Amino acid sequence: MNTISLKVPDRLLELLEAESRARRTTKSSLVRECLEKALDARASGGKATCYDLARDLAGSVKGLPRDLATNPKHLDGFGR
Repeated sequence: MNTISLKVPDRLLELLEAESRARRTTKSSLVRECLEKALDARASGGKATCYDLARDLAGSVKGLPRDLATNPKHLDGFGR
C-alpha cells in the first residue's frame, strides 16, 4: 500500500479522530473508506442512493422495535 500525506484543518482532524474512535478503527482506514465512497459515487454518475449515504447508520439506533419496518401497526397514520 502506498502512503500519502495531506494537511487538514483542526476541525476536520477532530471529526476524523472522533469518528475513528467511535468506529474503533484507524484514521487511515476511515479516510480510505471515505475516499472510496466519494470516488465510487462520482464514478457511478454521482447518484448515490439514500442507503449508500446512510448505510453506516443502519441498526445504530438502540431501543427501537425489531420489526419497525415490517410490522403494519408501526405504520398506522404514516403519510397523513
